[in-house]
Amino acid sequence: MDLEARFGAHNYHPLPVVLERGEGVMVWDVEGKAYFDFLSAYSAVNQGHGHPRIVGALVDQAQTLALTSRAFYNAQLGPFEEAITARFGYDKVLAMNSGAEAVETAIKLCRRWAYDVKGIPANQAKIIVCGENFHGRTSTIVSFSSDPDSYAGFGPYMPGFERIPYNDIPALEKALQDPHVAGFLVEPIQGEAGVVVPDGTYISEAAALCRAHQVLWMADEIQTGIGRTGSWLATCGDCGCQTGRCERNPETYTRADILILGKALSGGVYPVSAVLADDAIMLTIKPGQHGSTFGGNPIAAKVAQAALAVMEDEELMLNARERGVQFREGLAQRIGTLKLVQGIRGKGLLNAVLINDSPESSTAWDLCIALRDAGILAKPTHGNIIRFAPPLVITEAQMEEALNRMEKVFTRFEQTR
Repeated sequence: MDLEARFGAHNYHPLPVVLERGEGVMVWDVEGKAYFDFLSAYSAVNQGHGHPRIVGALVDQAQTLALTSRAFYNAQLGPFEEAITARFGYDKVLAMNSGAEAVETAIKLCRRWAYDVKGIPANQAKIIVCGENFHGRTSTIVSFSSDPDSYAGFGPYMPGFERIPYNDIPALEKALQDPHVAGFLVEPIQGEAGVVVPDGTYISEAAALCRAHQVLWMADEIQTGIGRTGSWLATCGDCGCQTGRCERNPETYTRADILILGKALSGGVYPVSAVLADDAIMLTIKPGQHGSTFGGNPIAAKVAQAALAVMEDEELMLNARERGVQFREGLAQRIGTLKLVQGIRGKGLLNAVLINDSPESSTAWDLCIALRDAGILAKPTHGNIIRFAPPLVITEAQMEEALNRMEKVFTRFEQTR
């Protein structure tokens, strides 16, 4: 910690614990103390720490061929592209590295489609976003953030975005009256805002409105995708699938025009992100107009194939659904009546506890320190909200043990306030 404070940029405020190794849902610090990981690297480690199949794919490919750039073909990218487009039902995929890069890619695709296909005049395309969004921290993305910590002091800002309230269909309908609107970029569940789950029909109604106005609906599923909410995608809705192998039930699934994935696409062992779309959108970008030296490299492609296979073979979507119910119901029974707790919300294994204090207070942080001491790692978001998102491999017994520890921490904390 001292070395990071002295030699590293001060752009994070980590919980004071130094982790050395991990396995499954557990991590250990440098002194050997074990913790339940209830953050999963912001939902990147859905398949659990150190999954042998994913790590094996990484090591095998790193020893064979690590990087070619896209100047040449490599033996892994094509199979990955075939697997992911088949899995999610799109014509094409564009592989990138980080989530922010994938969002930037989606924005460029949307704008290019707007000019080449929809016929919006040059440099007039507008993209609608939502308040309290979190899509990354590039200079373009912070230009449409509503969080002063993200955007303040980093101007001038990129034009071409309009921000409307989240979960507000009338506001979207009004914004879509502008014929220069090219796309609507939205998180199906706002993770960084505190696991804000919209009304049950919000996503489907928003997509229908976009279709009616020839506007691309772009789903940022970087945090919510790859099983986190109990289905392959949060936009699958409550599919009711009993196998964990969600097949995009047409009665519940709302298909995005542009789908943005990242984080758990690699199981947390390598930076991999992806943007999926059909030919009419994806092929508007021609050679030389977008790319990345590392995007689609052999290691990334091999690792992502393994990560997707693990999700399917181990039915982790189904486990996320069942353990999510166990978490919310169990926590409500244990701490739901405490004055300290304002609410419990979430879906699958993406959940949050709202602390009954102001966002400026240290209460949520202090609770996370107390949870750390009890062997559970979580982190506040927006000051008075604690997000809980363990790896999807967590067992019923492990969840029960974690709930028991949380009950003791929250109860003791309220008694000593």
